[in-house]
Amino acid sequence: MSAYRQLVDRFNQISAIRGASAMLGWDAETMMPDGASGVRGEQLSALASVAHEKITDTALSDWIEEAKGEGLQGTEAANLREMERGFQHANALPNDLVAALTKATSHCTHVWQAARGDDDFESFAKAFEPVLKLVREASVAKAEAFGLSQYDAMLDEFDPGMREAQVDQYFGELQAFLPEFLNQVVDHQANNKTFKTLEGATPVSAQEELGKKFMTALGFDFNHGRIDVSAHPFCGGVPGDVRLTTRYNEDAFSQSLYGVLHETGHAMYEMGLPEELRGQPVGQARGMSMHESQSLFLDMQLCRSDEFLSYALPIIRDTFGVSGETWEAENFTRSLLKVERGLIRVDADEVTYPLHVMLRYRLEKALLSGDLQIKDMEAAWNDEMKKSVGVVPDRVGNGCMQDIHWPSGAIGYFPTYTIGAMVAAQLFDTLKTQVPTWAEDVQKGDFTSVFAWLRKNVHHKASLYATPELITQATGKPLDVGVFKAHLTARYLAD
Repeated sequence: MSAYRQLVDRFNQISAIRGASAMLGWDAETMMPDGASGVRGEQLSALASVAHEKITDTALSDWIEEAKGEGLQGTEAANLREMERGFQHANALPNDLVAALTKATSHCTHVWQAARGDDDFESFAKAFEPVLKLVREASVAKAEAFGLSQYDAMLDEFDPGMREAQVDQYFGELQAFLPEFLNQVVDHQANNKTFKTLEGATPVSAQEELGKKFMTALGFDFNHGRIDVSAHPFCGGVPGDVRLTTRYNEDAFSQSLYGVLHETGHAMYEMGLPEELRGQPVGQARGMSMHESQSLFLDMQLCRSDEFLSYALPIIRDTFGVSGETWEAENFTRSLLKVERGLIRVDADEVTYPLHVMLRYRLEKALLSGDLQIKDMEAAWNDEMKKSVGVVPDRVGNGCMQDIHWPSGAIGYFPTYTIGAMVAAQLFDTLKTQVPTWAEDVQKGDFTSVFAWLRKNVHHKASLYATPELITQATGKPLDVGVFKAHLTARYLAD
């Protein structure tokens, strides 16, 4: 057997182990009884250790070097590149650190679920302290292995090749634009966009029915996936068995609906990855910026367009059994595109959303470096929220404890949301010029042409190319903050 074929077999094994961990993680967030968290932590830690041992096996180093001499081309060459990257990342961390971090994050996320609702910062902080300590150790080890800063080493895990300097450039442009733009939009809507609120009592059962209707219409395959409830909406599982979640609020159905649409974007990306490459690094999604671009493509671009809303509104009215001027198209659209200075990131409009993300970016860098201590998180968060968004949390559960990312050790993830939003805007802008029938199709509830374009330009390419090259191939130019700014201006100040 060639060295490359031995690598393929090994990475298939590693993928299967990680897939089992993903399913256990999904269960922990949705169905696991409270008393099982300790057992689950042990299980996840053991699986992480096994996967880590398999990818750090010294034999892989020899196989990688041998495979480089086998004349691999195309997909196989790209797969070898991604294999080597994974091998290098894994070897930067000792096995005992991987096991300890897995166990600590499993425990912390479980504590966080209860502590957030109870505004129990003390319990959360106690569980988060070992997580942050271990994440710092991991960042130091990876920084030394790759010759990067600690934050770049963490960022690279979620967005391969992305660096803090590039993020600072993107965010610098947005920071110079958004605060005044937000003021303009708020004033504009106050003067020109009066509407009657949509929200009212909508039973959870009807919201569940509505979400599944749209998931089905968009192409979600319920034979290879499902939707459940969790404290924080997410998409998990594996490409052949995708699990997504949402949460319901009877007084604000749009939060759940757009949470479902957001996570369906993630799910469709996973379901659209090339089946023949499953289990291989090159067959995986190309980092979290691209992943977030797919969720935000649905959530903020396609599913808030006039074309989608003209199709969706009759279905919404019928499902909820509602009527009247509140539910007419113009009022519905104005309500849905309302821009306001809110506390919760996952419920934020697309104007304020980047401000939420940039706040977290600043704070997580300070947490990683040690410039911000856990005990000072709440005060620092509240101060940043007041300066950047213009509101102060009413309680800690709506402040620095609202997201699952830090409890799960995912420092370096947050920038990918806003980078993903910029990619989504650029993809949608390109699709509108390359797929002439998209508007007519969407108005009829036919999303075939839209997803055919996404499959060809994003999903089927998986990790064949670096992110900048993938964006340029799909849109004809590098990522341009100006496209995102133009989209926001056209949507929120054009009328």
